[in-house]
Amino acid sequence: MTEESVQKWIWQQSDWPHFSWQEAQVQPLLRQVRLTLGILLGKAGSLSANLSPQTTLDTLLQNIISSSAIEGETLNVQSLRSSLARRLSVSEETPYPVSERSEGLSNIMLDVISNINSPLTVERLFGWHRWLFPITDTVWQRIRVGQLRGEEPMQVVSGRLDKPTVHFEAPPRAILDNELSVFIDWFEQSQHNPSLDPLLRAAICHFWFITLHPFDDGNGRLTRALTDLALAQLDQQSIRIYAVSVTILEQRSDYYRILEQSQRGDTDITAWLVWFLQTLATTLQQALAYIDSTLFKTRFWQSCYHIGLLPEQIKVLNRLLDGGDKGFELGISASQYQKVAKVSKATASRHLGDLLAKGCLVKLEGGGRNTRYQINTF
Repeated sequence: MTEESVQKWIWQQSDWPHFSWQEAQVQPLLRQVRLTLGILLGKAGSLSANLSPQTTLDTLLQNIISSSAIEGETLNVQSLRSSLARRLSVSEETPYPVSERSEGLSNIMLDVISNINSPLTVERLFGWHRWLFPITDTVWQRIRVGQLRGEEPMQVVSGRLDKPTVHFEAPPRAILDNELSVFIDWFEQSQHNPSLDPLLRAAICHFWFITLHPFDDGNGRLTRALTDLALAQLDQQSIRIYAVSVTILEQRSDYYRILEQSQRGDTDITAWLVWFLQTLATTLQQALAYIDSTLFKTRFWQSCYHIGLLPEQIKVLNRLLDGGDKGFELGISASQYQKVAKVSKATASRHLGDLLAKGCLVKLEGGGRNTRYQINTF
């Protein structure tokens, strides 16, 4: 067997797992993410009462759903929301029945964000794995739950059965215990390493653990949970207001591509770090947009709520403020107001005129039937 065939995967390199990277490519991105994160935390701090605990619930829910969707799994959203809501003390109008699955997923996420100073151990990982795959569910009976994978090779393959393409192969079971022990020791010690930026630590954690692939199934989801833990250890709060898995899901094909590409290279993981930081930057920008929207909405209601608005007017203004699929990017017309508020045409016109007079709305260009109104940005 040639040396080339032996050193096919990154974990077979002689300097594994001593990762390196090109500072000239990584540092500019790292500074950008650091700056954005600082801005996000600053703005979130001024809205702490508005962002908790409902925003935490929404963020964690998105993170769990997206992490499972990356692996092609669709979760029961209502059940998962109810499980999270109970733990976060968020009241629900109509609680949905929970399941072992939703309870387990909630347990993992709450352990990640609430026990950030608890040491990472093999037993803790096994506990996450048991929560991920309830053993009473017959679907998971083929999986070694709460224990490391077996002796058979751990490979990701595609193509014909007689001529498969191997996209990835994890370290063999014979060395897995030691490899996992080395990773856990690094994870614990690196948290207190002043020479390693915590954001790079999260990126390395993600890549290293997914390379080990220590379980029969669930490796991707536990990898992302570990990454969330590393990020939560950075500032103990921002992971509650942004969800990296959402952005990874949006770029799923690129995610798998960069992982496979990096697995086949040497221990220089510059390409992976760049991808991870770019993905994190996108995630933070999305969170900032949400925070800015919430700040604007708060300021708007501070200016307008005391002027005696009708329930129908408040409903329409909230639709305009929320934007997105339920908003009206080009403003709202009288006929649209009529449908949303469920009032007559004459009443819609009167309500709009009143909102215009009180400064809540401004009239956009155009007239007659094309007259449209938008939120006054003051």
